[in-house]
Amino acid sequence: MSTNTRIVLIFGGFITAVAAAFYPIFFRPLMHIDEYKNEQAINRTGVIQENVQPPGLKVWSDPFSRK
Repeated sequence: MSTNTRIVLIFGGFITAVAAAFYPIFFRPLMHIDEYKNEQAINRTGVIQENVQPPGLKVWSDPFSRK
């Protein structure tokens, strides 16, 4: 195997590993917005935002809202 092929395989494998790690963290939530909205609604049930938000900071907003 030539040196260039080996280098391409190593860097290609690294890029593939990084892409595989980023998919569930970044890309999947962007593609399944409704699913994540429902999950957050369930997780935040019963939480009163004013009681957990430090004074002087903006109250939580919808992270999935489009501007």
